This record gives sequence, structure tokens and C-alpha cells, in this order.
Amino acid sequence: MTSGHAQMGIDDGLSKRLGFKKGPNVIRAAVVKSGGGTDPVHEFWTRTINRSRVLWRFIRMRKAKPTMQKNHKLSVLPTILALAPFAIAQSADTGTAHKAAATALLNSNNTGAAHLACPATIGPVSTANSPTGPGRAGGPPAGRGGRGGGRGRGAVPPKEDWFAEGGQVFDNLYMLTTKMNSAWAVTTSEGIILLDTLFGYAAQDAIVDGLRKVGLNPADIKYIVVSHAHGDHDGSVKFLQDTYKAHVIMGPKDWELSGREADPPRHDIEATDGQKLTLGDTTITIYITPGHTGGTLSFLVPVKDHGQAHLAMEWGGTALSAATSKEMLESYISNAKRLKDISEGQGADVIIGNHTEYNDALNRLERTKARKEDESNPWIVGKREVETYLTVVEECAKSWLAIGEGRP
Repeated sequence: MTSGHAQMGIDDGLSKRLGFKKGPNVIRAAVVKSGGGTDPVHEFWTRTINRSRVLWRFIRMRKAKPTMQKNHKLSVLPTILALAPFAIAQSADTGTAHKAAATALLNSNNTGAAHLACPATIGPVSTANSPTGPGRAGGPPAGRGGRGGGRGRGAVPPKEDWFAEGGQVFDNLYMLTTKMNSAWAVTTSEGIILLDTLFGYAAQDAIVDGLRKVGLNPADIKYIVVSHAHGDHDGSVKFLQDTYKAHVIMGPKDWELSGREADPPRHDIEATDGQKLTLGDTTITIYITPGHTGGTLSFLVPVKDHGQAHLAMEWGGTALSAATSKEMLESYISNAKRLKDISEGQGADVIIGNHTEYNDALNRLERTKARKEDESNPWIVGKREVETYLTVVEECAKSWLAIGEGRP
């Protein structure tokens, strides 16, 4: 061993622990140790291997032909790896264990979500990450309005700091975006359903002009559905409501939150859990999923790619911190599980979000724009990835809950 690093693989010793008579070196994980402390990655794989041993032996007892045992063991390795993230979380209900379970599942479809949902550091004082990209610090969280945006001179950051070009991602779905946040225009036979509205300073350039650039008319906005009442998502609601007379749907608790703003939007429709919003030929489903806020909304949105039907899932509120209450964390966890079950049952295979970092949305959009006729749509990730995304945020919330209960 050198440089404080150890290597752990399925060598002969580990093979015996797993039930192999002989074991090929097929899995190898780097384990970093420092200062004599316990390393969570080492704990993760140790617990995974211990739990996998039980699964191996169960499989061996079920096999009728001894000559086939080697092939059976090798063929089940993907199952062992798929179960790995849950082994550590089940064997140690700690903040470190749950964060490790989330980390083990990370890929380009969910890394940004984990960045905001999971603790940044775990210790005497656990910390949270801040959203990447400009806007929250440079722009007013409660800023409202069109071109003026904020609440006075200097409130609006320079356009070059936040502006990004949106574009079409499905036959009936358009991304209207800044560098940090995304809104979504769902086109139907009778108008547009707008999901979120960005900061107030982005209303004209990103929403109004953004729609016109892709050949849509902002006057066709019939409904605005707000994921939650934070300024980077509801910042343009009042401007759009006043200008285009669109109906606004928000969770009941977030209407209360919105009502505390200096210049709030006009109270309109209170969302109900499982609500079906139909406009023309399209029906989206709205779920009340408290956790990030008391009235956070999540969505299932039917989309089409070259006429082929798919279903997009948006988890409406993601970021957590040490300030998130136990009640909100428990609600977040139960609703992530619930939406995961619903999404699986409905066959959701697309992930969209309201922060661009959640699933590398800006790069994904550029890939969509450069997509050739015979190439797959980068937003179609498959049902397993939707499940994984919601598992990641669930594990992050469990991490914060365990920390709050004194189990770092």
C-alpha cells in the first residue's frame, strides 16, 4: 500500500466471502483512507459485499445444476451492483451512509440534483451547496416584472451573466431558460401551458422573446403552473398574468408564500393533488409534493418525439439544507417515493427540471439542437433513469434527516 490508498477487489479472499470457490478479479474499487478515520466508500463496499454474500448463497441453493454455478454467479453480478447503493443505506441509517448511497447512483442525468439536495459536508456543522450559475446572488429572489425585473437600479444582473438561448426539445415541449433556471412551454391544440416563469428580469428576453424565437405566440399562454413560490420560478408570474391574462395554478401553501411578496400575483387556482389539467389535446398531471416548500408541485407531462409518445417527469422542488424542518424532510422523502411509484406505473422515461444543473440541461439542449434525423433524443433517458433520479433525491433527504436526528 502506498500514498494512503488501498485497493479492494474480488480476489480470492473476497471471493470466499461471496461464496465463490475461485473468483476472477472482476470488481475493483479504490478505497481512500486518511488520518485513521473511517472512509464511507470503504464502508459502502464492505457492507455491500456482506449483504451480497447472502444473495449469492440464496442463488446457489436455487440452482439445480452444479456445473452451471460459475455462470450463474457471473450473470448475477449486475444485480449485485444494482443493489449496492441500497446496502449501505439499509445497514447504517446515517447521514454519511445515505449520501454515499446517493453518490453511488450519480450520472449526468442526476448529478446536479444531488448537488443541491445532498449535504455538501457532514460534520459538527453540516453544510449545503448553493445553486451554480448567476442569478440568485445577482438578481432579486423576489424580483417581479418584465424588462425592469427587480426592485430598483442595480437589482438586475447584466444580461450576459444570465441569458441563455432556449429551444425545442420535443414536438410539443420547449425549454425557455437562463443559465441557472428553466421554464417549459407545453404546446397544445388550444394554446400553451407554461411551467414556471424564471426570475422577473428574464420575463421579456427568456419567456416572451424566447417563445417568439421558436415560432410561438406568448399571447397563447392559457395556464401558468408554478412549481413553487421562489423568485427564480415565480418571478415573472405577475407580469405574464397581467399582460396575457393567463390562469395561474400554484400549491395552496405556496399561494400563501407568494402572498407575502411586495407585489404578489393575483390569487387564482389552487392546485389539488393528482389534478388533471387539460388544454386542447393535452393533459398534464399535477402532484403536490411538499418538502422544498410547503406547496411544491411536481408534474407528469406527455410529450412526443417525431410523433412517438413519451412521458416527462419533473420533480418540482429539490434543494435542501440544515434549515429544512424534520416535517418537510419526511414529506420530501415520502413524496419522492410516491412519485417514483407513480412514474414507474405511468411509464415516465424523460426527466425535465427547473434548474439547468439538475441533469446538465444546457448541454443536453445543445445536443438536441445538433441532433441528426437518425439520432435518439438526449432527453429520453428511460424508465430506470427516472427511478434513479428520484431515488437519489430521496437518499439525499434521508441524509439530512439522519443528520438532524444526530446520526451523521
